[in-house]
Amino acid sequence: MADDGGYLLDNQQAEAGVRFDALATLFNPSTFRHIDALGIAEGWRCWEVGAGGASVPSWLAARVGPTGHVLATDIDVSWLTADAEYEVRCHDVGVDPPPGDGFDLVHARLLLVHVPRRAAALAAMASALRPGGWLLVEEADPMMQPLVCPDESGPAQRLANKLKRDLRTLMAQRGVDLAYGRRLPPLLRDAGLTEVEADAFFPITGPACALLEQATVRQIRDRLVSAGLATDEEIDQHLDNIAAGLLDLATSPMISAWGRRPA
Repeated sequence: MADDGGYLLDNQQAEAGVRFDALATLFNPSTFRHIDALGIAEGWRCWEVGAGGASVPSWLAARVGPTGHVLATDIDVSWLTADAEYEVRCHDVGVDPPPGDGFDLVHARLLLVHVPRRAAALAAMASALRPGGWLLVEEADPMMQPLVCPDESGPAQRLANKLKRDLRTLMAQRGVDLAYGRRLPPLLRDAGLTEVEADAFFPITGPACALLEQATVRQIRDRLVSAGLATDEEIDQHLDNIAAGLLDLATSPMISAWGRRPA
């Protein structure tokens, strides 16, 4: 497959659904804990940016109830339910003006590092807040913890980490900022937000970690091979190692940062 310069993990590939399910299992509990702590209540207006799948906007819609409103946007809305209890809109946050008349909550997860105009996107999300509204941004930081197998104890683990380095090479070539997560707190303050805080969540092993790794590797294998970074034999061996249960597979730390527009 030729390297077309597009998003490595786009929604149009069959593995996207598996990735969405694995990401929901791994990170929804942390995301929902943060949103609950921000005080989400019935009647809130929420914007889920780069929603991908339906799990987060569906949860938001249940929390804000019939008097609230949830808008889920993405450049590809094929994995969102058109007749759901939330509104679906095709929208490029780095290019299009912010939608709506002001939100109590704007949330994005694993989005901004992949947006070429991420500064403009973050500014747009902050500007969409109503006075007193909250922005919650969650991004992985692969450079903070770069190993998919933190315990590199044998050849299977070394191969897994080698392929993770290859993936990071592809991501960097696409303009992904691999250390963006740690910069979220000052970026939120620069956007004029107050009460800024952040934390990190770091799954180390489990079935969802394995599913996420399998789907990711299958989704990018052609690009890894065509770029000369990995061979089909290496990828097949890695997938076999996962299927055999030989690996404890970790994710990159997920940095969650939140701030509030002054009332």
